[in-house]
Amino acid sequence: MRKFLLYILPKSIIDFYKNSKKRQRLKLREQLISENKIVTKENIINQLESIGINKGDSILLHSSLSKIGFVENGPHALINAFIDVIGSKGTLMMPAFPGMGFNYDFLKTNPVFDIKHTPSKMGIVTEEFRKMKNVKRSFHPTDSVCALGFHAEDITNSHFNQLTPYNINSPFFKLCQLNGKIVLIGVDLNSLTNFHTLEDAVENFKFPIYHKELFQTQLVDENGVMKTMQTKVHNPEWSKKRKCNDFIKLFEKSGFLKHFIIGNAHCMIINAREMHFWMIENYNSKGVSLYTPQGS
Repeated sequence: MRKFLLYILPKSIIDFYKNSKKRQRLKLREQLISENKIVTKENIINQLESIGINKGDSILLHSSLSKIGFVENGPHALINAFIDVIGSKGTLMMPAFPGMGFNYDFLKTNPVFDIKHTPSKMGIVTEEFRKMKNVKRSFHPTDSVCALGFHAEDITNSHFNQLTPYNINSPFFKLCQLNGKIVLIGVDLNSLTNFHTLEDAVENFKFPIYHKELFQTQLVDENGVMKTMQTKVHNPEWSKKRKCNDFIKLFEKSGFLKHFIIGNAHCMIINAREMHFWMIENYNSKGVSLYTPQGS
């Protein structure tokens, strides 16, 4: 019907209608701004700079866009705000996991991971980021990471053929080496993937967090070539025992977690290297882990 009306109506009436709709959008925008109910890219930039994100930083972002409220230009405003703040020497990373829920259940469906075409199930921001020009993606069947910027190639180029997804060759550990920062927008520590770098860093981790079953997975690389690799996945029974948010106060006290606000979203920023070595030190000295936050 809309196409039919555009075909039969005079151009003057069509132009009047378009201008009227544009005025309505501008009026709504002005109203939302006056009521402090709209979040712009500039608002986001100001908050990121005020919390200590700088040029050249490497950032791993976990986010829920809907928790922020009305964001002008949607996910691209959030993505581009980070890109502007960290600059050409910075690197932006996001999880681009292809499955939701437990990876054990996901791999039981025998999925084929296509590095170029398999979508991210980690929210609209991650999927829009994945599709952007020059974004690199790590070649991993369950815990893939996308990255854009100065260190993107180095961060993503050694994830393939790793038996566990958070070891020293993973993007998550490489973030620690770069003294990077983890930003959580509208999500809590249940989204903090870097917890698992502890479990892959220490020998003989005391809890059987990985399932005994090894998975032979299929992947399609950037050239369309089918490849296979083995991987372990976390045991769902142990995943249910994690006490992620118990670490908020512990990390605050240690000084490497800070809070801030973007729109309606509660946000946190964490120094990845400080967190990693704090976890190792407290695991070795007190038995602190995701399953025993107060030690054992």
